[in-house]
Amino acid sequence: MSSLDPVDSAVASALERTGKFVSRHPRSITTAVVLALAGFGVTAFGIAPLAPDAADLPSRIVTETVTPEGITSQLEALAANELELYRNDLTRASDTADTLLRRLNVDDPHAAAFIRGDAVARKLVSGRAGKMVQVRTDASGELDFLVARYAAENSEQAGTHFTRLRISRVNGQFQAKVDTLPMASQIRMGSGTIRNSLFAATDDAHIPDPVANQLAEIFATDVDFHRELRRGDSFRVIYEALTADGEPITWSQSSGRVLAAEFTNNGKTFSAVWFKDPASGKGAYFDMNGQSKRRSFLASPLEFSRITSGFAMRMHPIQQTWKQHNGVDYGAPSGTPVRTVGDGTVEFAGWQNGYGNVVSIKHSNNRSTVYAHLSRIDVRRGQRVDQGLRIGAVGATGWATGPHLHFEVKLNGIHQNPLTIAKASETLTISPAGKVQFTQVAQGVRAQLDAAQTIAGSSMYAE
Repeated sequence: MSSLDPVDSAVASALERTGKFVSRHPRSITTAVVLALAGFGVTAFGIAPLAPDAADLPSRIVTETVTPEGITSQLEALAANELELYRNDLTRASDTADTLLRRLNVDDPHAAAFIRGDAVARKLVSGRAGKMVQVRTDASGELDFLVARYAAENSEQAGTHFTRLRISRVNGQFQAKVDTLPMASQIRMGSGTIRNSLFAATDDAHIPDPVANQLAEIFATDVDFHRELRRGDSFRVIYEALTADGEPITWSQSSGRVLAAEFTNNGKTFSAVWFKDPASGKGAYFDMNGQSKRRSFLASPLEFSRITSGFAMRMHPIQQTWKQHNGVDYGAPSGTPVRTVGDGTVEFAGWQNGYGNVVSIKHSNNRSTVYAHLSRIDVRRGQRVDQGLRIGAVGATGWATGPHLHFEVKLNGIHQNPLTIAKASETLTISPAGKVQFTQVAQGVRAQLDAAQTIAGSSMYAE
């Protein structure tokens, strides 16, 4: 057997010294190490678009030989480093301390025992699922640090604060601490194209569901999202994202407000800008020309839902006869909040035969609305209600085959198509004093929306 030459001998020696280092790391880290060692040469270039024309400049060629450090010294330098590994995940309802840590690639029985036994640390796997968890481990998988962020434990702070649970190793011992901190907001922008549904497109763009709900609400009187949505329709949006320690929250439906948006449906583009009129102190959505997007009637008593039966002839599900359906049925889970579509006064709130729990509201200009099959009623007869106020919750009371909301609109006592009434209802106006300010806001928003259009299928921070 021939002996190894000096180079081979040096490499073999270095590999032997780093063997333990490589074996300690997960497969993914080992792969990264191999890829890193493969790249011995790097070429970089830059372009200065504002520089003089290159053809007018003198040129020369500079050749320089670069000799990378030997593989032995690279391996030795790598072995001398202590790695800190990070991983993120969300807690699940079925999680225990062991299953959660295992999913986070934490191999530390002492950490699992601490989470099981410490009253504060045990909050990590108790209560509601969906906590945002980040861990930091050493190269062997032992826990160095864990932080979990989730909804504030005080329900009154749920929309403004979050809970931060920290588990850290101090002098070889684990410690747990809980703090309640205010959430912050970041301005984000994104855009997308409809392939199947609005929510699928916003998911692809990493835009939160509450923002998708707001988009559907803002453009409800421009686009019938149940019937008129087309493949190839597009949107761009600027919105506030609520964050906890700089991370967008995942547990709350009370997202930040949509600040501006555009939606293109069947080749026609609709715009919306949030603007607070300095004269009235009230905020609302307006198009780029200052026309209000808010009308005296909302298009739907639910934020976003599925129409199961429209304003048309249908086969009655119980009577099994063809008859005119004088309202719109919205399919939604029991308990889904129901809101009044306009300002008015409650005429009736109680039980009414086939309607079950029902609320009837009288509005201006001889209009009235009916909300039936409610699981609960949150208003009383004679109460004055403002547009958007919760008046009850979806249920299946009365003659109902499943949980849904039956919604009716009447004009002079005659049933009308709710969407037609919503589109024809009155709009808000900007005061003369606010028009100049609105024009400035709209101009700034236009530039940001143009930037958002270049972010196809993604979401990013807006400067």
